[in-house]
Amino acid sequence: MKLSVRIGVLYSHSGTYSLISDACREGVLRAITDVNADAASPIELVPVQLDPQGNVDRYAPLCEALIREHGVSHIVGCVTSWSRKEVIPVLEKYGAALWYACPYEGFEANEHIVYMHACPNQHLVPLLGYVVPRFGANGLLLGSNYIWGWETNRVARDLIADAGGAVLAERYLPIGETDVSRLIEEIRATRPNFIFNNLIGTSSYAFIAAYAELGRADPHFRPDRCPLLSCNLTESELPAIGDNARGHLSAGPYFRATDGSGDAPDDGGRARPASSFEAAAYASVRVLAKVLEGNPQATFAELPAVFAGTRFQTPFGETLIDPQTQHATLPVVIGQIGENGFETVSRIEGVAPDPYLSRYDRTEIFGRPRLKVVS
Repeated sequence: MKLSVRIGVLYSHSGTYSLISDACREGVLRAITDVNADAASPIELVPVQLDPQGNVDRYAPLCEALIREHGVSHIVGCVTSWSRKEVIPVLEKYGAALWYACPYEGFEANEHIVYMHACPNQHLVPLLGYVVPRFGANGLLLGSNYIWGWETNRVARDLIADAGGAVLAERYLPIGETDVSRLIEEIRATRPNFIFNNLIGTSSYAFIAAYAELGRADPHFRPDRCPLLSCNLTESELPAIGDNARGHLSAGPYFRATDGSGDAPDDGGRARPASSFEAAAYASVRVLAKVLEGNPQATFAELPAVFAGTRFQTPFGETLIDPQTQHATLPVVIGQIGENGFETVSRIEGVAPDPYLSRYDRTEIFGRPRLKVVS
């Protein structure tokens, strides 16, 4: 008889970024189903789902409720960096762990968090390394007004300087704001080589639609001349954007069709995850299950010993987790949005995490130091 182990699931069912939350939750539930169907697994995972409803003030209380009232030691959840930061004190107080399945801005390594999606050396650095030689180094930076936007744009500023370019403007919108007219006018006036879009949810959808209209009016702003760049846009949001995103670029560890397999099942006959959010959430549960199979009472303190030298099978392939920073080694895929989703334009296998960019070498990414790229 299998031993039942409760795990927390902390994703919103509503709010401005609900499509991402839905993708993550789908990955969690699919993985739980697969673990529980595995006759060789000695455990049965029981999800305890709580819904923050897209309200950042609800994450910490619900995280505490999962731990104190429902007895969980491991939680898969949070989408925004804001919500992740909110739950850290709760995790530290009660000795619990969060499995985080979304890309983030880096410069964090908390022993209570396992980072299963990409950090800057696995998304932003290679993305700009690909874009600058092809389009130019002068960028315009956009973001939703919270940690992800601020910090990712801060890193982008340094990288653009290393490439010999200039940041022509840096602008922010409140989360959920859909009036993007002033952004479009500034873009029209400054004429950058690319736009780095760190808006999230409905703000991003409104901006992409308005930018597509600008491109129809002025050829300079078409994707082949001045692309939108993203480190968090995946298939999960394309239905809300439609054809407006065609030709633009995004970086991540996984896109569904970029390996040429399209909708073909994986080696186990299962449907492939529909996006990197679903893939990372699925991977989080499968890795957690392996930890709990060895020790159903395992806490955050046991994780580094398990991660040391262990290879986990995930949708990203064979995955290592750095026991010091608890970040995953991941592929880096740059995808261009086409008619049927993302098409690969660049792929690097097995990029080790470097959340503090301590190993970053600008000459390796951009050529000689302070290389001037002419627009």
